[in-house]
Amino acid sequence: MDLGVMIEGQEGLGWDLWRRIARLTEDAGFESLWRSDHFHSLMGARDRDALETFISFVVAAEETERVRFGPLVASMTFRHPSLLARMAAQLDQLSGGRFVLGVGAGWNVGEHEAFGLPFPSLRERMDRLEEGVQVALALLGDEPASFEGRYYRLHEAISYPRPVQRPLPLLVGGRGERRTLRITARYAQEWNFAGVDLDEYRRLTGVLAAHCADVGRDPSEIRHSQMAGFVIGRDEAELRAHFERIATQAPALVQAGGRAIDADQRQAATRPRRSVEEILAVLATRGWLIGTPDAVVEQIGRLEEAGISGVMLQHHALTDFETLELVASQVLPQVQR
Repeated sequence: MDLGVMIEGQEGLGWDLWRRIARLTEDAGFESLWRSDHFHSLMGARDRDALETFISFVVAAEETERVRFGPLVASMTFRHPSLLARMAAQLDQLSGGRFVLGVGAGWNVGEHEAFGLPFPSLRERMDRLEEGVQVALALLGDEPASFEGRYYRLHEAISYPRPVQRPLPLLVGGRGERRTLRITARYAQEWNFAGVDLDEYRRLTGVLAAHCADVGRDPSEIRHSQMAGFVIGRDEAELRAHFERIATQAPALVQAGGRAIDADQRQAATRPRRSVEEILAVLATRGWLIGTPDAVVEQIGRLEEAGISGVMLQHHALTDFETLELVASQVLPQVQR
């Protein structure tokens, strides 16, 4: 099992902190480093630092030598896909072939409204995601790229420098059964999901396999990974202390039971506070890893047995380096290949 570190960069991530996280991820032996792609906080105060995702990857490329890295995931509504492809290729070259282009359709209404970005219907966002993936893959190929779609067009476009990896890995994030998983089946090297238990994962795997059959692809070609929040401690007191650090950093997320927060749902942060036990029980049903290091190792083992190859640990308490070091020393050696 590959373990990576996933950072919600819109929740107060500054340059010095990002450099330190990148170096720790590398030095501690984690396999990969990931960033969310948002313009302002979704879980706390709006005046927090929110480093631009792709600019921050330049720092990640130069601060590390081994780890894979990429967005989990980049919203196709934020940038033209030709720009995504160019940035991805150059980050891959800068890092010596370690970049993964993670993409999704975009979901946060309030964020789009705040920054004056169009937020189309779900159908249009999915259409744009599929067209955008085609545009990006065409630009990352070896020939001049032409494409005529409803939303995007290319005419003999050539983009240099070229990526080191051929193909540059494409990750698609999401659980949408009709469109997201079909786009994954047709184009992606990796599928990433979050927020479900193993029974639901197994069901979704069947849906993905059916889409693969429809498009003539072997489903074993697609790597499965999960983004998972975690609460860990060597004893009850340490586990609760970690939980409280997460609750301080991401109060809206915790009170919403681990679900993503949109602008019109931020009242979740002001609901009557549930007990720690109640919240942890809800989080466990949504894919969070909770318990002692040995308990987390056991949970990760069940994920691997089910067919999941990688887990991106959502590190919400950004400055809590001790907890990352605990995972690195007591979980990582037991689960890594």
